[in-house]
Amino acid sequence: MSSTFAIVIHGGAGTISKKEMTDELEKAFLQGLTDAINAGYSVLEKGGTAIRAAQASVMSLEDNELFNAGKGSVFTRKGIHEMDAAIMDGKTLGAGAVAGVRNIRNPIELAAEVMLNSDHVLLSGEGANEFALYRKLKIEPTEYFFSKTRYDQWKEARDSEDYVLDHNHEKSKEKRIGTVGAVALDSEGNVAAATSTGGMTNKNFGRLGDTPVIGSGTYANNRTAAISCTGHGEMFIRAVAAYDVSCLMEYKGLSLHEAMDIVVNDKLVKLKGEGGIIGVDPKGNIAMLFNSEGMYRGARNNMGLNETAIYK
Repeated sequence: MSSTFAIVIHGGAGTISKKEMTDELEKAFLQGLTDAINAGYSVLEKGGTAIRAAQASVMSLEDNELFNAGKGSVFTRKGIHEMDAAIMDGKTLGAGAVAGVRNIRNPIELAAEVMLNSDHVLLSGEGANEFALYRKLKIEPTEYFFSKTRYDQWKEARDSEDYVLDHNHEKSKEKRIGTVGAVALDSEGNVAAATSTGGMTNKNFGRLGDTPVIGSGTYANNRTAAISCTGHGEMFIRAVAAYDVSCLMEYKGLSLHEAMDIVVNDKLVKLKGEGGIIGVDPKGNIAMLFNSEGMYRGARNNMGLNETAIYK
């Protein structure tokens, strides 16, 4: 039994540049992060599991239009929303993921249903939506996912062949790599990870990133740590980023921070992979590293830590 419990979250790496960030907007982002931290912490404080805490934090972020997941998801080339999510339990190595789902209010909830109530790990598209109906999850009309900011962003990109990573689109003030995630440690010493995303603006051909790929964007193992990633998904898939942090810990005996530093600041940099990773290990050690201008992030534990941040 662990005396420590903790929740760590991210709302995407890459940020609106400081000169374009208004005080009002910054305050809104930090409040969104705080709300998500508190949602997960509340579960842990009552003796709840890491898996439920991570899910609660991510659902809070999915319900907030400021973040690119759930309600705030970006538009695809076709002008629709296709969302991905994954969740993993470090105690059992159980995992669930969904890809390319539509109209699901909380894709992370659907990922959890896949983990707990199916014989599968990853469901996609229409089949995943069908499973959501079968499990009686909340479905929202398309209008629920409409955001003027996201729509304007898409309008700028839709006539080109480009997909847009929020952080490097020159004309856009929305310079975020859109993904949200949470990792948690509960009082029993179990860790869990959850990640959710709306993907890339103007993405085409059913493109999927690292979020729903277990081991790339999401991973949890009680022997090492729980990991959630945000960044240029293709590079995180090629780097098997989340699992690589775990591997360096398990097979090389590195600490969470040492392992994450290698993956974020060496391996991903060599692949030109911009983004960040958050993690927590069973001893309560926390790491939030990124190689972008910033990462929307926060952490809270029962030892007095309670912080949110955007920039370095």
